[in-house]
Amino acid sequence: MSLKLAEKEQVVAALREKLVGAQASVVAEYRGLTVAQMTALRVEARKQSVHVQVVKNTLLKRALVGTHFAVLDSLLTGPLLFAAGEDPVALAKVLTDFAKRNDKLVLTGGVLSGKQIGPEAIQQLSKMPSREELLARLLGTMQAPISGFVRTLNEVPARFVRTLAAVRDQRAA
Repeated sequence: MSLKLAEKEQVVAALREKLVGAQASVVAEYRGLTVAQMTALRVEARKQSVHVQVVKNTLLKRALVGTHFAVLDSLLTGPLLFAAGEDPVALAKVLTDFAKRNDKLVLTGGVLSGKQIGPEAIQQLSKMPSREELLARLLGTMQAPISGFVRTLNEVPARFVRTLAAVRDQRAA
């Protein structure tokens, strides 16, 4: 079923809207995946704030024009799934994890910071810690000197209390 011109314009506008906040995008060949598998992929992606859509290549090309994702143009051949997200690591993890379980999903390439990346780079990106993990590490690193200082300050009165308790026990014996 072909789309009318107005519907095509809506699809292109919706794709451009998704690309505005995206930091990275990936295209993958989905030939052979069932509807249930595609639904499972979309559910996983939605949990990670990743937009996954099957769209005609011509409409995607039109949506990419004028964005830093325009370098994807050379990869748009055949039946492709398009994914975009604000967190490049989450995007890569969702797609590579799904591709490991379903060999029919083949990562074709993507765009990160306006540069085209291959499937190997997407694999490497998926091995990086997530944004939340990096923020937790940063917070732990920032808190370490302060908590060490507090423990040091707390040790003086704690040692005094232990000394008093030892003196009390010695006199009681």
